[in-house]
Amino acid sequence: MRRPPIRPVVWQPPRATPRAKARTGPVPLPPVRLIDVGGTGPEDVLVAPDGQVVTGVADGRLLRVHPETGLVENVAQTGGRPLGIELLPDGRLLVCDAVRGLLAVDPESGSVTTLVDRVAGQPILFCNNAAVAGDGTVYFSDSSRRFGIAHWRAEMFEHSGTGRLLRRDPTGAVDVVLDGLEFANGVALAPDGSAAVVAETGAYRLRRVWLTGDRAGHDEVLLDNLPGIPDNISSGAGGLIWVALPSPRDPRLDLLHPRHPALRRLAWALPQRLLPEQRTVWTIAVDGTGTVVHDLQDQVPGYHMVTGVREHAGRLYLGSLAERAIAVMDLRV
Repeated sequence: MRRPPIRPVVWQPPRATPRAKARTGPVPLPPVRLIDVGGTGPEDVLVAPDGQVVTGVADGRLLRVHPETGLVENVAQTGGRPLGIELLPDGRLLVCDAVRGLLAVDPESGSVTTLVDRVAGQPILFCNNAAVAGDGTVYFSDSSRRFGIAHWRAEMFEHSGTGRLLRRDPTGAVDVVLDGLEFANGVALAPDGSAAVVAETGAYRLRRVWLTGDRAGHDEVLLDNLPGIPDNISSGAGGLIWVALPSPRDPRLDLLHPRHPALRRLAWALPQRLLPEQRTVWTIAVDGTGTVVHDLQDQVPGYHMVTGVREHAGRLYLGSLAERAIAVMDLRV
């Protein structure tokens, strides 16, 4: 596929911390069990109350995985590329489809309903991840108004800040909560619904916007200068936010960002095989103050590029944009 041209924006990234150079976490990674899902790229994972896992793969299928038996069942076909998956109050699956937009899927019949595919008359190019409030309000990310998922790396190289955090209320009305985000990605809500957190993949940070109270509408950086590149995020026990880190920061990209844009255009034109990614399994959890509470990282044979994470009943379930399996870790070990 021909690569689109990029218009790089000069940016001075924060100096990487020593943690960004380490390849293992401060504590041993719990044993990892892999469950083959029969499809490439189970990017996100939703764990239903009964413990079954729902994920979406590159060919457009939504799959239900039974983690104890390894049984995989087809749920639906979106006709696009399903990424983030959540549960709506009415029992339907909310799917962020990178190609088709925000969808609702009946898990029994497999019927697919488009909820949002345009904002202010303009198509959504890269619907990515979401969180659902108790009243059915959906907060979801549109990663870029320049590039779709086929060229997600272009957004990292360009750093043009066209990502958005959007909100769909129960009436179907859609508005922009935050604009100008650097590759808007994972979304999570505070347990009391007072704030939404969105990952800015291209800026290595988590941003929080207050939704209620005296600070409603005010946004701030919750955690800056992450040692890895953040992807999907999710709410966990005790109000923690789990963050999937597909890879460490790339010092080559950090070196190019503050320099003349022509250098990034040249790098973007290189074959991908000349820009190898570092293989790792990595996820962290942060609290409401932005303090890292858990930091789990190591190399796992046959698995890398963790893009989704979900905590359920003392376990972590991981998804990957690159692999053909979901991973399960027991936090109680």
